[in-house]
Amino acid sequence: MSDYSASLNPHAADKATHHAHSVKPVSSAERIKTVDVVRGFALLGILLMNIPGFGIDWSEMHKIATGPHAGKDYYTLAAIFTFFDGTMRGLFSMLFGAGMVLFMMNKKALPGEAPVAEYYYRRLLWLVLFGLFNAFILLWPGDILFFYGLCGMILFAFRKVKPSWLIIIGFVCIGIGMLKTQNWYNDLRDTRKNYVEAVAAEKAGKELTEKQQEAKNAWPEIEKGQKPDTANVNRRLSKMHSDYGTVFAHFIPDNVNGEVNYMYHGVWDMLCMMFIGMGLLGIGFFSNKLSTSTYVMTLLIGYAIGIPFGWSYFNGFLEWNTSIGGYVDSFRVPHWQIYDFRRFFLCLGHASILMLVFRSRIVPWLMKALANVGQMAFTNYLVQSIICTWFFYGYGFDNYNRLRFHQLYYVVFSVWVLQLIYSSIWLRYFRFGPFEWLWRSLTYWEKQPMKIKKP
Repeated sequence: MSDYSASLNPHAADKATHHAHSVKPVSSAERIKTVDVVRGFALLGILLMNIPGFGIDWSEMHKIATGPHAGKDYYTLAAIFTFFDGTMRGLFSMLFGAGMVLFMMNKKALPGEAPVAEYYYRRLLWLVLFGLFNAFILLWPGDILFFYGLCGMILFAFRKVKPSWLIIIGFVCIGIGMLKTQNWYNDLRDTRKNYVEAVAAEKAGKELTEKQQEAKNAWPEIEKGQKPDTANVNRRLSKMHSDYGTVFAHFIPDNVNGEVNYMYHGVWDMLCMMFIGMGLLGIGFFSNKLSTSTYVMTLLIGYAIGIPFGWSYFNGFLEWNTSIGGYVDSFRVPHWQIYDFRRFFLCLGHASILMLVFRSRIVPWLMKALANVGQMAFTNYLVQSIICTWFFYGYGFDNYNRLRFHQLYYVVFSVWVLQLIYSSIWLRYFRFGPFEWLWRSLTYWEKQPMKIKKP
């Protein structure tokens, strides 16, 4: 609803005027196309990172990391880690933060109606439930909707903060996350140090104290957990090739632990990008309001910093998997400390390219298709879970761990083509994607109009 329409006769009592002023979903005409384009790009890109979780056991990733640095699997892993790891989710988190601002923008409840805050929190509580549905019913343990719903509740308090301060708050969250990571890594280094000292004392013929014996036993257990165990791998594969009930039971511990554990340890990972996304929307970055030279500059800076950081991060991943002991002995600060800075700059680069291509009108059909995917991002995210779990899990087509790593991305490309096509067809006839329609109807507790009325 525009400021102009809000100024029209606020005391009119007829139904049409009342509806125009009520809190309601954003119409197609009010959508910011570039926000949908970037969201669509990020949504498709998320599958690049999720597909290994859907399709192969983590032991296969370990084999690639510790094997020859050559071949299709290795080069695919190098490209994904360097350019996309964490960045698609980071970009999606930015757009989620921006979307929370857009949801509240120009909404004003009339006397007797529920306040905007109620709709906002109702929307997020339903998102939390959809996240649980994705994790426990669709059986995708990598769900993010649950966490986004909880983190979004924090964003409401910052809805009126200036964009520059939101970006600063985002970087403060990055700093807090880095501090937590370093504290964990310092504890790991102490464990390693105590182990080395205990082994040295034992070799020197000294009798080990109780503490030294504990230190000597602790580190091998850590190393054991970092390497695939053939018996455990075979047990996991057997369960993943089984019926729905077996797969469900297999994922219960991971899902329960993940929903709680990651919310505690990973909250800063999500909040930092959400705050930055709110700030970037406020300065006009995602709404295509900045100059072309600004987008060119953010593109060059983003990639000039982000790509070298990404390559360094990938090499750290290889060293960690090759020898965790050697890694801890060699580095006082882990490569993960550049994780958020790396993805922030890569996100800037990716988004800037999209803005420049959108502005140039080189491939308007692609921009339109991405915008359609972005407008149906909620539906498309859940459909990715539905397609991939049925394609890979035992109760579906049973392809789990049957494809090589690089072959997983043939599946990704196929899903991309499918979603680009059906999103465009669906939005010719309907206002929302099916899950967006359900989400909005539950949020406003009123059945939303679905079909587009042709003049």
